[in-house]
Amino acid sequence: MGKESMEEGQLSNPLLNVKDRGGGGHSGDEGSKIFISRQGGTSHDPESDDESSSVTTMLVLTTLVAVCGSYVFGSAVGYSSPAQSGIVDDLGLTVAEYSLFGSILTIGAMIGAIVSGKIADYIGRRGVAWWLDLGRLLVGCGMGLLSYVVPVYIAEITPKNLRGGFTTVHQLMICCGVSLTYLIGAFVNWRILALLGTIPCLVQLLGLFFIPESPRWLAKIGRENECEAALQRLRGENANIYKEVAEIKDYTETLGRLSEASITHLFQWRYAHSLLVGVGLMVLQQFGGVNGIAFYASAIFISAGFSGSVGTIAMVVVQVPMTALGVVLMDKSGRRPLLLVSSAGTCLGCLLVGLSFIFQDIQKWNEATPFLALAGVLVYTGSFSLGMGGIPWVIMSEIFPINMKGSAGSLVTLVSWLGSWIISYSFNFLMNWSSSGTFFGFSCICGLTVWFVAMLVPETKGRTLEEIQASLNPISENT
Repeated sequence: MGKESMEEGQLSNPLLNVKDRGGGGHSGDEGSKIFISRQGGTSHDPESDDESSSVTTMLVLTTLVAVCGSYVFGSAVGYSSPAQSGIVDDLGLTVAEYSLFGSILTIGAMIGAIVSGKIADYIGRRGVAWWLDLGRLLVGCGMGLLSYVVPVYIAEITPKNLRGGFTTVHQLMICCGVSLTYLIGAFVNWRILALLGTIPCLVQLLGLFFIPESPRWLAKIGRENECEAALQRLRGENANIYKEVAEIKDYTETLGRLSEASITHLFQWRYAHSLLVGVGLMVLQQFGGVNGIAFYASAIFISAGFSGSVGTIAMVVVQVPMTALGVVLMDKSGRRPLLLVSSAGTCLGCLLVGLSFIFQDIQKWNEATPFLALAGVLVYTGSFSLGMGGIPWVIMSEIFPINMKGSAGSLVTLVSWLGSWIISYSFNFLMNWSSSGTFFGFSCICGLTVWFVAMLVPETKGRTLEEIQASLNPISENT
């Protein structure tokens, strides 16, 4: 949309007075209620943004294509457990060799994380034995890219009132990928299981030809007409999109007057709050013990005297519904309440598991301790799935301005995967040191997360990306 059209329609820039509007309301300027129609006339905007905020077929299709990659993410995480015995037996791998195969996924993910932001900035949001290890490494690289690009892409294409729920579908599909891979892996061999993992990859590859690019990325690189066309497809043929286009264009133009962003710019004071929230949530998410519990759940149950297979199935039964509940509640209750409940629940879950090992060590309540461990792991899994699993990725996709998303996304995603590797590698050593101490430590970190969320994490529900970023990252053309 041209500059003259915006001036004629007297569109106000709502980003300069975010503070005055609180949680994302509209400016009181009468000019903000006048829009230019596609034929050049004017029309009066109703009080609500129902037309531009509705769920359209294209929006759903686009999201589903994007989260096909999330399913692949989950299936890759879940693959190594059911495939272990078949791969070791067929290829004669030692424990050390299979451990390399399993862990090389996170190394690949870190490589993917390093380049994910820049790749997304340059080619768009849609775009991204030795043979056994190479395949696993490449899958990990893809996961590193997907873990950043998918939530950012979904956040940039959805209306503000639907953004949280749609973005959290990323985490839901990861859970579904893990769960279905566990289930299917019980009935097919590892080669067929690997081939089945290519199906969602092919679906996504074909689907990319039919879905629009991120309107915000198009605006960032100066393709304004394509930005408007993409947004019109996403919001529906009859939706009035001009106010949203104006916000995106105004904010992008303001950022464009600043110097080109690099990784060093990310550490300037004006980005401190966003960086602290983004990195802090990822660190707390990983060091709260999620990958230690997820990767070694069966061993935890066995150590506690419970059936490993029954416990793992119980985890799956809890995980998927709780993740789905988080998707439903995301745009109703808000991000902060879900994060507070989730982190408090993970704190309680780890505390229960730690107590079960204490009682086991002192030979008290021997019959009850396995069930206490089961209850703790299920509380942890359900609570994590409700909020801490997906919301940090949602918030990461919301808080960084478009000119910093590449560098910030790479850094935050790298921190997440580095934390994942540290916990998954050190977990067995920690358990050998002290099982109860390990879980009490996780419990303390989860408790710290409650404080961190209460003090520092902003509520982003019901606010446009431009409003969120302008309030967190004040822009001065003189800086």
